[in-house]
Amino acid sequence: MFNCGKIAIVGGGSWATAIAKIVVRHTHHIGWYMRRDDRIEDFKRLGHNPAYLMSVHFDVDEIYFSSDINKIVENYDTLVFVTPSPYLKSHLKKLKTRLHDKFVVTAIKGLISEDNLLCSEFFHQVYDVPYANIACIGGPSHAEEVALERLSYLTVGCADKVKAKAFTEILSSDFIKTKTSQDVVGIEYSSVLKNVYAIAAGICSGLKYGDNFQAVLMANAVQEMARFLSAVHPLERNVYDSVYLGDLLVTGYSNFSRNRTFGTMIGKGYSVKSAQIEMEMIAEGYFGTKCMKETNRHLHVNMPILDAVYNILYEKISPQVEIKLLTDSFR
Repeated sequence: MFNCGKIAIVGGGSWATAIAKIVVRHTHHIGWYMRRDDRIEDFKRLGHNPAYLMSVHFDVDEIYFSSDINKIVENYDTLVFVTPSPYLKSHLKKLKTRLHDKFVVTAIKGLISEDNLLCSEFFHQVYDVPYANIACIGGPSHAEEVALERLSYLTVGCADKVKAKAFTEILSSDFIKTKTSQDVVGIEYSSVLKNVYAIAAGICSGLKYGDNFQAVLMANAVQEMARFLSAVHPLERNVYDSVYLGDLLVTGYSNFSRNRTFGTMIGKGYSVKSAQIEMEMIAEGYFGTKCMKETNRHLHVNMPILDAVYNILYEKISPQVEIKLLTDSFR
């Protein structure tokens, strides 16, 4: 039987805060790496994250905070990484402690920019963590709803079923239902793609396309996702499971979705830069779009929605023109 041991959170955003709430409720102690000492001091004083999900209160006596990632890695057995994917490498630059014997859980819904690596591939290739010691968290799970204790369903993916099951027991509660999967690659790629499709949904919303078309867009998006997953990691999976389709739908439709909000601003005429500045939060799908486009150059999967979003964000093609071309390809 696998024991997750002492658990630490790496990251200070809204999803990190929501996961910390889930875990500490079960363990009554966590380590928590945050980059900024001023945020840590405010957290200790206020009893909540000063920047994200401020309504979620913690017993700070149950938390060991540190801005030194080495201290966290040295003292904890399971490390849950919940940082925006573009910043993961910079967080780990100061790491001198080896990760190979840790249980690494990634709740990051993005690829490692420039390398175009999945987080599991990154930890395996760069830090020699065996795939059996790497897990991912997926499923339709807005941090805001998890924090409000609204019923949510999470899937833990890991090559080692026993370890996946052990971590689901840490997450499970009366408002969190869990299951396991061995499709780590599929879960990670679908987590990236659903952000791209949510941007597409937002762009269409900003252009005043209605619910009828949004339904067609999502129907085509799940088919596009299925084609890509079958090409990049062929195995028997049900793409209509909640960890794939469910995550796509909640990200594409919900008002909590940063990626949909970002896309809506683009559809309304904002530039990428101005939308990013006004949001003040990371829309991972912006970075994910470029990574997925570059990844697909080697696979040649038919992905018209990905191509349309890429052309709008990176080639500065008019959203009106690009989406009109996309609608003509749908049936």
